[in-house]
Amino acid sequence: MSSAARYSSCTSPAGTKRSARAALVSLALLAIAAMPTFAAEQIDMDAEVRDLKADVLDLNRELFLLEEELLFPANTQVAVYLSMDTGNFFELDSVQVTIDDRDVAKYLYTEREVDALHRGGVHRVFMGNLKAGDHEMVAVFTGRGPHGRDYRRATALSFEKGLGARFLELVISDSDANLQPDFRVKEWNGD
Repeated sequence: MSSAARYSSCTSPAGTKRSARAALVSLALLAIAAMPTFAAEQIDMDAEVRDLKADVLDLNRELFLLEEELLFPANTQVAVYLSMDTGNFFELDSVQVTIDDRDVAKYLYTEREVDALHRGGVHRVFMGNLKAGDHEMVAVFTGRGPHGRDYRRATALSFEKGLGARFLELVISDSDANLQPDFRVKEWNGD
């Protein structure tokens, strides 16, 4: 066979197809061989992402606590909470809190929030800082009273703020003896 004939048989279309097929088969075999490694790397990466997310959540929680400590140090902290008893004689609409003649909180309640309060929930109305000494808090409650009439009542408390945190709870309860709602303030020491 002449060299020209040999050359033409090597470059024939059938020979090119065979070599292309062989190259594709070898690439496919390499890809299949690499798949378990890729899957293992993907699983490792997923685990790393989960670990990073958990670390970020932990860091966020720690930052929140640090921020609370910086903004509201325990020695000057005052918090006011609101709780409700059965509420047969009063439907709460809003509350306004003033401390030392300065408005510190106003809150308008939704039906769902009032329902949560009836079921034992407690709402933090205010959290802030007060220097040590004598203070006066006034809370004004607005809503519907007995017989569906508009109702606006207030309760006041004079208290001494010491070095520790001070917690005040606004309590709305029913007075069965008077058939009226009762508004009072409970003091909790953070010492």
